[in-house]
Amino acid sequence: MASAVTSESYVVRAVNIDRTFQLADLEVHAVRDVSLEIPEGQFIAIVGRSGSGKTTFLNILAGLDRPTNGSVFIGDAEISRYSEGQLTGLRRHTVGFVFQSFGLLPLLSAAENIELALRIAGVGLRERGERTSELLEQLGLTHRANHRPYELSGGEQQRVAVARALANRPKILIADEPTGELDSTTAEQTFNLLRDVAEQGVTVITATHDPFVMEHVDRIEELADGRLLTAEEQTFSTFTAYPTPDVPAIAAATETPEDAVWRPPTTRR
Repeated sequence: MASAVTSESYVVRAVNIDRTFQLADLEVHAVRDVSLEIPEGQFIAIVGRSGSGKTTFLNILAGLDRPTNGSVFIGDAEISRYSEGQLTGLRRHTVGFVFQSFGLLPLLSAAENIELALRIAGVGLRERGERTSELLEQLGLTHRANHRPYELSGGEQQRVAVARALANRPKILIADEPTGELDSTTAEQTFNLLRDVAEQGVTVITATHDPFVMEHVDRIEELADGRLLTAEEQTFSTFTAYPTPDVPAIAAATETPEDAVWRPPTTRR
């Protein structure tokens, strides 16, 4: 039997988070009084319609943005009080990022994109090479190590992005719509990769609209107008599920009468 989750085992805690933006005379409340606790190794999906506050909330959890009110903790550290220098260190060593658009540097090879994260973190040359090779092999990209992003498929680019995010062995992986620009097969492969990452003890937090991802994560939380919905209020199934096509009806509608089939004209001599 799994042991109970204690307060000490929560990797990420958000307490009464508000984020307000001032646009001229207009106040935009992107996140409203959100509290959330996420334990180690959990794979959690944050869902919601466009404009619901998902990306803003992820940015606050990752230390890319600061809340207007409230507190964010990673472990016992209240990162919402960190200086810019401390936040930079946090992003280099504790939190990894995967973006929808991959975010790879176009002039660097796959290996160089991964190694760059290690170089920025101050890792020595030998260790950088070993860790990069390890990740390329783990993600099935060894044969693509010297290829630049434009020479890689979308799925391969996303795997390089995941490898880069994992380079410094983060405790938390933040993935903002990681399957949003991928076909269904490649999206499933990317999800399975993130699933493996979570099973290795990394806490994975993703914003997604992908029904496949939502069906297989450990937990789903929904935002609406910046507010975290209760289980009873959640509506995500109504806007993420794809309708099942009526195959017989489609077939009937697309059948072409025999006399309507195009045939080449008869050549007269």
